[in-house]
Amino acid sequence: MTSSSVSFCSLIIYSNIQLAVTEEESNQETRKKWGLIKNISCHQLVPFFSFLFSTHRQEVVFFPFCASLTERGSFLSPAECVSHAAPRLLSLRAVSTAFVSAMDVYREAVHYLESQRVPVEAETDVLEEDVFRDEAEPCLLSPLHPESIDFPDTPTLCSLDEMLERRLVVLKGILESEEVYLRELDALLTPMKALRASAGTSQPVLSSQQVQTVFYQVPELRDVHQSFYSGLKARLSTQAEFELKVGDLFLKMVNQIGLYGGFIENYEKAVEVVRKCTHSDPRFRTLAQSMMSNNGADKTKYTFEALLYKPLDRVTKTTLVLRDLLKTTPEEHRDYVALQEALRLSRSFLSGVNESSQSRREVTLSHGMRRQLMRDGFVVDVSDGERSLRHLFLYTDLLLCTRFKHANRGKQDQYRFGWYLPLAGLRLRWVSDQERPSDVNIRLHSIRTKMYLLHRQLRQHAKGSRGLAVPARSRKKLEQMELMLLTHSPLYRLELHSLSGKSHTLLFSSLFELEEWREAIQKLTTDNIETVPPDLLTLTSACAKLRMTQQPPLHTTTAGEDDKSLCGTLSVAIHSAFGLQQPACVYVCVEVDGYEFYDKQAQTHSSVHSLNPHWDQELSFQVDGAQNMNVLCVSQSNGQSDTVLGKTTVKLKPETLNKRWRRQTLHLGQVEVNLSLKYSPHPLEPPSSTAQQPPVFCVSIQSVAQQEGVFVPHVVRCCVAEVESRGMAEVGIYRISGTGSDINMLKAAFNSNLREAVSRLRSTDVNAVSGVLKLYFRELPEPLIPTELFQSLARTLDIQDLNSRLVSMLSLLQSCPDANRNTFLYLLHHLQRVSEKQDVNKMSLLNLATVFGPSLIRPPVAGLGYDGPTVDISQEVVIQVQVVYSYLQCDYLPEAQISLPHDTDAEDETTHV
Repeated sequence: MTSSSVSFCSLIIYSNIQLAVTEEESNQETRKKWGLIKNISCHQLVPFFSFLFSTHRQEVVFFPFCASLTERGSFLSPAECVSHAAPRLLSLRAVSTAFVSAMDVYREAVHYLESQRVPVEAETDVLEEDVFRDEAEPCLLSPLHPESIDFPDTPTLCSLDEMLERRLVVLKGILESEEVYLRELDALLTPMKALRASAGTSQPVLSSQQVQTVFYQVPELRDVHQSFYSGLKARLSTQAEFELKVGDLFLKMVNQIGLYGGFIENYEKAVEVVRKCTHSDPRFRTLAQSMMSNNGADKTKYTFEALLYKPLDRVTKTTLVLRDLLKTTPEEHRDYVALQEALRLSRSFLSGVNESSQSRREVTLSHGMRRQLMRDGFVVDVSDGERSLRHLFLYTDLLLCTRFKHANRGKQDQYRFGWYLPLAGLRLRWVSDQERPSDVNIRLHSIRTKMYLLHRQLRQHAKGSRGLAVPARSRKKLEQMELMLLTHSPLYRLELHSLSGKSHTLLFSSLFELEEWREAIQKLTTDNIETVPPDLLTLTSACAKLRMTQQPPLHTTTAGEDDKSLCGTLSVAIHSAFGLQQPACVYVCVEVDGYEFYDKQAQTHSSVHSLNPHWDQELSFQVDGAQNMNVLCVSQSNGQSDTVLGKTTVKLKPETLNKRWRRQTLHLGQVEVNLSLKYSPHPLEPPSSTAQQPPVFCVSIQSVAQQEGVFVPHVVRCCVAEVESRGMAEVGIYRISGTGSDINMLKAAFNSNLREAVSRLRSTDVNAVSGVLKLYFRELPEPLIPTELFQSLARTLDIQDLNSRLVSMLSLLQSCPDANRNTFLYLLHHLQRVSEKQDVNKMSLLNLATVFGPSLIRPPVAGLGYDGPTVDISQEVVIQVQVVYSYLQCDYLPEAQISLPHDTDAEDETTHV
């Protein structure tokens, strides 16, 4: 397009560039500061617009087509004219890049025109280069990058060298992004040459006027960005970090807004021509739909309209990066003032334009639905391993992630675009990170300790009469600490995978909240068949008006009265579950709210594969300000995402909870969970560091049972359940041992993490499972049957009548400690069930007694306080085997009591919720 053929535009621009237009100014005052300047040559205006297209509340601009504005004062949304917009507003790391050869597109267009007998005038200046190349992973810091997070501005220490390194990373990312953008503009310009060549023929694809409309100011945009790119590239390659001066380049861009203004003013007309010709002319339709790239397995198809949208996309991205560049520039740097001025000018311009329209446009999808906000809330977004707190909006056909900044008093909250994913074809998968790195745990413990001290300071201050300055500062610090904890503590990951190949990961502290989001997204995903390309500016700007969640879920700002919440120890005993539709390995997850000083979530171990799982496992919480408890029943699947079978919320009322256990049956959809609750109020101690689970091997069984709140330790019950699940038909079970490495691995797991140990049991050879059970009993410091009973039990073997002998032996068993007696009985019942399959597994009662006898019963050691008669080794083994064998022969063994009683001593307090 020659300069003589360039149309002149009408553009609203700021008539006094030194004055700032803010939201507080009235429309009348604003109009006095702004003027309508007509007939400005496009070559006099260069893309200041690149840095004004921000989704900051005061910076959101809904670009007017000025001809329409002067006639009817309306604004037109660019994305309403785009059928395939895929804006690249995140860091380029997260964006799929594409390849397309400009020459290939040009040749294909020429070939098609010739096939339609349309004469084509040869052009000698066609760019003989690829429009897109393989985009190396750029290092552009997204404006949503956690290093630039300003929600809220938490105190961080950053050295000068670190700031300069970040600044250099931002600049290199801008350079790479500019290169990609230039190639996109080249891709858009390539068919212009063929279309212009055919415009003067008898059968033109587009008329000369249509060609001019479609490509209006695109060549000029390319020239401006080529100049900016060349200047930035030269300075990055020749100047040192601190001496690197680029502020004048950006200021030059900011001072030349006209080109983008003209492009946006013409945008509606250009898209209208493209749509009309695509619909009416098959030649143009083929051309418009052939602009695609093929990057290996990632095939990205570019339509004409999508490439026309790229300049609008670029304005948004560059504006956000400009702000990050200023944040990573030290105040003493010579670029700082220039960048401040560039940012001020862009904000002033956008603030004035934004006042002209705050309306929200609705989009009607082809299947009759209206795009509506269904849900919103704060989540943690993960990008390149870094976590950032974001405000997530779920619409009827897409998911929008925004960056939120709480405005100062008297101003509007601000939202900036992060990313979006269409719901059509969206795949979801959630997983739980079992453990945090040790350094993260140390950091979280430090944050929790500071939060505890600040909270105690506020409570003490509330009882005094000092001024408000101290509590205000402390409350602000407490909110900042809670935000940091909210960002770095989540362990639940929700992975989102779109059909286009884009993926994002969200983190949640609460499985209950994750499941609510997953259900809401999944429902809309299955209902949707398409996505109308969104007007990202309009959607983002509407967030402040449409949002249903105003603030992050900080207990500091939502805490109620102390007498209506719990402060002390809440104990939850999970008994069993019923109502499963099919056998499954199931665990129960319990979450409490309140201050984040202590762990607020715990889970039972996974049950064996069963229709009616049982746990009898006690979970304990230190709570402060707790008012609600979430309970979820989850089915565990090997190699796949776990499935939440049901969930519910229980109100925690201090007046209904006390130190006695209260049994409840909770209805979680089709699943019922039986549990018991008790609450002991008391002042709380400062949070301790994340304690390691006490070991269970080589520890007194009474100590293990006490710390687990049971009579039969979990290691025994879990191994027994696993053997009964898949080892009853195993030949030589308990006689044939598993590999030493597997047994040691399971031992280490039980010593450190019960849930991890139970998970590993599922995939370990059953002989290793039986081996670790035998090892547990063998390594007890004191045998399961106390040594002082050895001689008495040996004497009972002299009783010839079996029934009389068993009566004496059971009488002796009653003198054992509760944990020892019940664990022994539990094991005996299990071994009896194993022997019932002796035709298959070849393990009779005598064989099992021979295996377990020496581990369960041991003679006293002479010299350790025992001076009675001793037995030789041969007699010792006979006694050990015969005692266990006699017990196994008993048909009326008492049932083992697995856990402590959780029923109240008074009237039945079982409730159904």
